[in-house]
Amino acid sequence: MSITVPSPGGPLHVVDHPGNAPALVLMHGFPDDSRIYNRLVPLLAPQRVIAFDFLGYGRSARTETGTGSALDHNQDLAAVVDSLALDEFTLVGQDASGPVAIDYAIKEADRVNNVVLLNTYYGHAPMLRLPEMIRLFADPHFAPLADAMTADPNQRLWLLQHTARQFGTEELDPNGIEATSIVPQFFGEADTPDALAAIRIWTGALFADLENQNERIARGQLATLRVPVTLLFGALDPYLSPDLARHLADLLPRAEVRIVEGASHWPQWDQPDAVARHVRELAT
Repeated sequence: MSITVPSPGGPLHVVDHPGNAPALVLMHGFPDDSRIYNRLVPLLAPQRVIAFDFLGYGRSARTETGTGSALDHNQDLAAVVDSLALDEFTLVGQDASGPVAIDYAIKEADRVNNVVLLNTYYGHAPMLRLPEMIRLFADPHFAPLADAMTADPNQRLWLLQHTARQFGTEELDPNGIEATSIVPQFFGEADTPDALAAIRIWTGALFADLENQNERIARGQLATLRVPVTLLFGALDPYLSPDLARHLADLLPRAEVRIVEGASHWPQWDQPDAVARHVRELAT
């Protein structure tokens, strides 16, 4: 069931799949949307599953305001779980929504039963390797080049194809995650405009966000997290790798690492059956 939830920045698109409590709340990263979970959701029955698009992405409202910081995405998450009156749930974060999941679970530990992190990061780390396209968008010194490349549809497509190859996909498979969830953010679809403004805002804040996350680590905030955390990482991700998962697990008091063989950056897409088994076990 698709619904619209109000948030401080505008309406959010939410898909609520009815089922047993506690619910699973799924968050996407950048530059994609909630459709990264399309292959996983049917396998999570009979649990209730909720997936949503952050403001500016997917089928949620577009906005020209806001800072794109983690605070804004925390507000989106809070708007969804408060509107749906979720008293307890499992929170799943992928990629750039991993820090959102961690920060929310620290603040709202009484509501979050478990946190599942799929190929994500938190703060700077020696083993953190950012995709080249993300580094291009995040570095303010390259902003004019990034602006020029995204303004040209051919260059924009080349960036996506190059990034797909780095993740092990030779072409943009029409049935793959890139065509399903990523290309629409760069080119729009039907009556939905592209998400380029949101992508540039979120990536533009990335380096500052990493510094802020480092400060939280240094202050010992991650060590206060009482919620169990499972780092469920695709083994073949060349950027957010299993070594990064193990580094993050050392920062969290109740964390374990599970590696999904045969999966890259989106294990829920590459190996949905394996991921579903892990998530069902953790959520019930």
